Amino acid sequence: MADFAWEARARTGEIRKGVMEAESEDAVNAKLRQQNLSPVKVKKKFGSMTMTFGSGVEVKDLVTFTRLFATMIDAGLPLVQCLEILASQQPNKIFADILRNIKNQVEQGATFSESLRRFPRVFDELFVNLVQAGEAGGILDSIMNRLSVYLEKRQKLIRQLKGALTYPTIVLFIAIGVMAVMLTFVIPAFENMFKEFGGGKENLPGPTLFMMSISHGFITWLPLIVVMAGASVFTFKFWVGKP
Repeated sequence: MADFAWEARARTGEIRKGVMEAESEDAVNAKLRQQNLSPVKVKKKFGSMTMTFGSGVEVKDLVTFTRLFATMIDAGLPLVQCLEILASQQPNKIFADILRNIKNQVEQGATFSESLRRFPRVFDELFVNLVQAGEAGGILDSIMNRLSVYLEKRQKLIRQLKGALTYPTIVLFIAIGVMAVMLTFVIPAFENMFKEFGGGKENLPGPTLFMMSISHGFITWLPLIVVMAGASVFTFKFWVGKP
């Protein structure tokens, strides 16, 4: 079994995309035709070499989806129809493709929780396990309502944390910038000015000599410091983006 990325045209003329697990391209084409879709392009997916920082789905997108999905299920709409409607109305294209993929998996016989589990960057273990419990107990609408309340509270908490950390982060970056400017330009300028006046280093106090040494080291290793800082940011973003 392998994953195949596909594009197909619906009877309405709309182009749909998704990923399907199948044994071959012919099997994918056959399944698409069973869904009244005309295959346009089917390509086997290999190991992706692109690194994504995060899922591309924000918390607010997940909150809106969960709330609307709970309302639709509570109103008695079929699961597949709910996913189709929400995917077509989703402004986030990445999330819309994920919802269509989930819908296709459900149509192929997978449970809703199994389909969600394929996207751990979007739906965490708590979300998936609660959905699985709701399916088993026949209370999916109730579970989704509780999840929507939980996600709304989590979104509010994240917003408050970001607001609280904004000012200290700005102050920290300004302090680092000021220190870098002093070590790179101000202290060397002061050192050159002192040499022009004919003064020797032996006449300078210890703290001044210490700052000059730091300035020399900082300028010497500046390219390496920049590379290490960039690598640290890259590594942090990659770590945050992992499931």
